[in-house]
Amino acid sequence: MSSLLLPASRVPRWVENFSLRHGSVTLEVSQGELNGVGADGSTFRARLPWSRVYAAGPDVAEFVAALAPPQDWGVLLVRKGGFAVARCSGADLVEHKIGQRHVQGRTKAGGQSQQRFARRRDNQARQAYEAATEHAVRILRPGLLVTGGDRTAIAEVLADPRLRGMRVVGEWLPVPDPRRSVLDKAIADAQAARVEVNNA
Repeated sequence: MSSLLLPASRVPRWVENFSLRHGSVTLEVSQGELNGVGADGSTFRARLPWSRVYAAGPDVAEFVAALAPPQDWGVLLVRKGGFAVARCSGADLVEHKIGQRHVQGRTKAGGQSQQRFARRRDNQARQAYEAATEHAVRILRPGLLVTGGDRTAIAEVLADPRLRGMRVVGEWLPVPDPRRSVLDKAIADAQAARVEVNNA
């Protein structure tokens, strides 16, 4: 089995190519997904982002229409080395903030120096999380939120009561320390169809 992310614009061509490789495709809707079966027995399953359930007909154009992004949604990426917060309207980036924080790596020292080092590292990480939280509160609006990075860090940020209006949806985004390119890719990935392929 292989899996891939497909932006809405690429879905029709991808299904056409699947049909060319595997023979005429029969489409059906099952368990909130669009499924395809090629003449040779190869299959694909396509899921919508944002934890949406696909309930329209077995039609590629209808599936593409269902991929339209929400009017107001956000992305929150947090790691010990930095964060990225973005608010989007449809496919457009409305406001964002990216921040880097220096958090020391691990040390091989032992004893008291190792304990001091661990405390310093924890303090640096806490400051990074606090900065991410303040910008998340300022930028995000209550609603759908796609998250990624470090699960502990995200939990720390979302524990702030000012963010309780956020509803985490979609699949977790595994990302490196956030930079602008990382944020841009995360926003694109958040909107993409999730496709799993089984070749016969």
